[in-house]
Amino acid sequence: MNLAQKIISSHLVSGTMTPGSEIGLHIDQTLTQDATGTLAWLQFEALGIPHVKTDVSVSYVDHNTLQMNFRNPDDHRFLRTTAARFGGVFSPAGTGICHQLHLENFAKPGATLVGSDSHTPTAGGLGSLAMGAGGLSVALAMAGEPYCIPMPKIVRVFLTGALTGWASAKDIILELLRIRTVKGGVGCIFEYAGPGVATLSVPDRATIANMGAELGATGTLFPSDSVTRAFLKSMGREEDWKELGPDADATYDEEVQIDLSTLVPLAAKPHMPDQVVPVAELEGLSVDQVCIGSCTNSSYADLWQVCQILKGHRVNPATDTLLSPGSKQVLTMLANDGLIEPLLASGVRLLECACGPCIGSGGAPVSKGVSVRTFNRNFEGRSGTKDASVFLVSPLTAAHAALDGKFTDPASWGTPPRRPELPAVAPSIRHLFVFPPEDGSSVEILRGPNIVALEKFPRLDASGKTLPTEVVIRVDDNITTDHIMPAGAEILALRSNIPAIAEHVLTRVDENFVKRARELSARGGNGVIVAGENYGQGSSREHAALAPRHLGIRAVLAKSMARIHRANLINFGILPLTFVNKEDYDKVSQGAHLEIPLCDLRPGGSMSIQLNGSEPIEVKNDLSAGELDIVLAGGLLNSVKEKM
Repeated sequence: MNLAQKIISSHLVSGTMTPGSEIGLHIDQTLTQDATGTLAWLQFEALGIPHVKTDVSVSYVDHNTLQMNFRNPDDHRFLRTTAARFGGVFSPAGTGICHQLHLENFAKPGATLVGSDSHTPTAGGLGSLAMGAGGLSVALAMAGEPYCIPMPKIVRVFLTGALTGWASAKDIILELLRIRTVKGGVGCIFEYAGPGVATLSVPDRATIANMGAELGATGTLFPSDSVTRAFLKSMGREEDWKELGPDADATYDEEVQIDLSTLVPLAAKPHMPDQVVPVAELEGLSVDQVCIGSCTNSSYADLWQVCQILKGHRVNPATDTLLSPGSKQVLTMLANDGLIEPLLASGVRLLECACGPCIGSGGAPVSKGVSVRTFNRNFEGRSGTKDASVFLVSPLTAAHAALDGKFTDPASWGTPPRRPELPAVAPSIRHLFVFPPEDGSSVEILRGPNIVALEKFPRLDASGKTLPTEVVIRVDDNITTDHIMPAGAEILALRSNIPAIAEHVLTRVDENFVKRARELSARGGNGVIVAGENYGQGSSREHAALAPRHLGIRAVLAKSMARIHRANLINFGILPLTFVNKEDYDKVSQGAHLEIPLCDLRPGGSMSIQLNGSEPIEVKNDLSAGELDIVLAGGLLNSVKEKM
């Protein structure tokens, strides 16, 4: 077996490992973050289970740390008290970014992990089968329920050679994005192999695993080897190590080969992570802002190299340069190396150990500005400035852009700094986590006024009925969850208040969408969203499904959908349908009426829906029998509570 099959088979609760068929996996660990976690813990509470059933469930605060009013701190207090009540570990604001912290403190080779954040696969860098999911799926995993997904195809990425010059791990995943595109990993796990793997550190591997999410992948896996062992030993967790890798005769569904020695510094141009070109082609382009950090590139090794480049120099005064360390452990190590003072002297703005600008929580660039970021996404408007142009690069490239105030040819950069070794024993920050009491049953859960109770959705009655619907909006290809449910500090603060956050659904695409949806719902109508390819790519935020459901959306009809968003639609009782003939997308306009014959719904079946009462349109679903039951039940929470 390959490595993915080994981990899946050891956690398989139901199904068979045939690509595309539904499997259920036992989950060892979960993580949530504050932008999605408040809802996830409300959903767990609604199940009525007194204690989490995982080995560890960590509640991180890293997204909504900008406390402009009571909303975010109230959510943080709620998360602290729910963790204590139900047996979760709590990571307070400022401790660090969830994926960096989890890699340092909790992730284990061979363990399964689901998190309510699409970049949870970061932990695949040390051999954990880590997957992003909607908050409700994570809540159910905390309750001991299996996590159900279609069995992925396993793609081997065979690495040869070694990185040279200024090329880095970020350039490896940018190259794969160039090859495969943002929808080239849907339904796949990418498993890295070959002699090139041994040349990459765990932070390097984590960077690559992190941006597997941009491929649409279910997960990314690296073997657990001597490099992994050295990392865990430095973290004081050598006992968590075990050797893991594929069998010598393992087979794969697909293969991609990359010669590391041929790579050069790359950049993803606006506004998609797969718009990749060599940095040299951008030479001369002025840069208004540089942001270094995020869960992709905020490790000690990344920031140590940045500090070496900036040390003794002044960043360009016209280039606003911000740096967010991934954790207080990273910050402590940089301080121990005497690098904080030279970093500050270079003119860099040192931000909190949090997501910050990556999630649009502060750090917006100037209007029409060029922002160079070490982040994982450059979707239009995600930075907080709708007309900004965001480029994704490595920390090495970002540091030079900050110094020069523009893109320059890497051939002019001289000799790159070495990659640092982790200390034999890294400074521990485990004392900053709040571990739960043995019995939390007497802990009072504290709620602020912005935390609104969960909405209960009715069943979808399919007994001999046709569901009349109206198309509320028609959107193009590659609509992201940032388009559907925008981020940014003001909107993020509403994540625990669905009626309030629903006012912002798709407003960056069509400012009248919410008004039309509410008017249709008030008339007793049912809404449909019609979309192009790869609808719902990007973040795992279930609000991009839950808020439209609150507005009366009952179905999404698309050319294709992203994995996590499709799962979130099902979780909240929204019927996901795709066109049999993609050309029919052009026939369906906003305001059109679609009659959906619910009586013809079959798992994985096709059916004919009526467009404007006359023209038949062939559509299909890829639902399993269990997923169809969930949609008919009005959502996953209804379905599970009925069974319980």
